[in-house]
Amino acid sequence: MTAVTAFRDFSPRLQAHTRAWLPVIVVVLLAATFGVMSNSFFTLRNGTAIAAQASTLLITCLGATFVIVMGSIDLSIGATVLLTGAVSVLALNAFGLGVGAVAVGFLLGATLGLINGLVFAFGRIPSFVVTLGTLSVFSGVALRLLDGRAVSYHSPAFEALAIGQLIPRLPNIALIALVLWAAFVVVANQTRFGRIVFAIGAGEEVARIAGLPVHRYKVYAFVVSGALAGIAGALAAARLSAAGPTLGSDLLLNTLGAIVIGGTSLAGGVGGVHSTLLGVLIIAILDNGLNLLGTDQYTQLVIKGVVIILAVLAGRGDRLDNPK
Repeated sequence: MTAVTAFRDFSPRLQAHTRAWLPVIVVVLLAATFGVMSNSFFTLRNGTAIAAQASTLLITCLGATFVIVMGSIDLSIGATVLLTGAVSVLALNAFGLGVGAVAVGFLLGATLGLINGLVFAFGRIPSFVVTLGTLSVFSGVALRLLDGRAVSYHSPAFEALAIGQLIPRLPNIALIALVLWAAFVVVANQTRFGRIVFAIGAGEEVARIAGLPVHRYKVYAFVVSGALAGIAGALAAARLSAAGPTLGSDLLLNTLGAIVIGGTSLAGGVGGVHSTLLGVLIIAILDNGLNLLGTDQYTQLVIKGVVIILAVLAGRGDRLDNPK
């Protein structure tokens, strides 16, 4: 009986340890598989391409991770990227802002996040419903501004902010994404904001009874999510040299997928920004490898969907008993 009891006590810790290492194992297996199947995968040029492609996704995931850790969800991520990217380019063309267009994206994104947060926290409407509605609103406004077509810009400084290389073979957009990731790892683990967001996700009622300002920090989390999506929108437009109707169209699936695959539970209170980087790498490597193999986009959607479902099943022991 002693041995059985000891095993039962050890088993949850073993499962948690295995889940923590699972994303690392998947990254290694995917890289090895695509490396064998394509001679182009392990090249400096392709590494640079993966870094650039993953950067926008990583930046959007940073803010969205706080929302999910809190036990909520932000479905308007892709629409926020589209609208902020469009407004950034239009403002750049109208006022010659240069790299200042990123500030436009940041401020607009924070405002859109504030709208989501206020309606969610004080309107007492589920975050799923709120952000599903604003997804439609933000997308409609963006498409109206763009008039259904891509709008290009001419600003070498703005373009260099995304595709320039202060560090050889590492695009500036990737460098910015990594700096933001490191900064928000500190925010998540060392600040009052990070601790309260985790507390809300672990048990909102308990956090409220403990006297924590739950409503206010719900709003803060959505503002952070919107602000980072705004930065991502401006930088994505800078990297593509234009803002078009399809900007951010794949970010909702990829963002939620990367966060979940990285180990953050949709039920809240488990995971964090530190592990999101691994989820982003998995999605980026999967996209890149399948493209190198000539896989059509419809099959790619099927494969990504299966990977996300398997990731959720792998982590189902975290907080399945407390869905939100």
